[in-house]
Amino acid sequence: FGYKNHIGIDKAHGLIRTWDASAANAHDGARLPDLVSKANTGSGVWADTAYRSKKNEAFLAAGMFKSHVHQKRKPRQPLPERIARANTRRSKIRAHVEHVFAGQKHRMGLVVRTIGIARATIKIGMANLVYNFQRLAWLEGRGAPA
Repeated sequence: FGYKNHIGIDKAHGLIRTWDASAANAHDGARLPDLVSKANTGSGVWADTAYRSKKNEAFLAAGMFKSHVHQKRKPRQPLPERIARANTRRSKIRAHVEHVFAGQKHRMGLVVRTIGIARATIKIGMANLVYNFQRLAWLEGRGAPA
């Protein structure tokens, strides 16, 4: 059992702009069109290898988004050095998203133990909302314009 939280964050402020919940056994790549938004502050899309597919790359190109999705390695072959360096550069941006998940898990104690996707979606959505409230309070407390 289990559920996943898929999020799209604002690159400039770190706020969750789009999100979706799914069963843990559902493929991540199918959620990409629901997460990408023209209303975001950047045109780049950073994601891990689970989101890389020909269909998703075509979707990003059609929407005039710049794909920064991690590249996969070929089965039973090491990753070429130039691709490994490119993935490392991409990981520096993706770390911002991973910090959101870590904050939800550790500071908020988010554990989804429900039966049914509807209840899990509500619980995940509320956790995302609370994260945005906490992030907004932090942004306002900095004194710099958000």
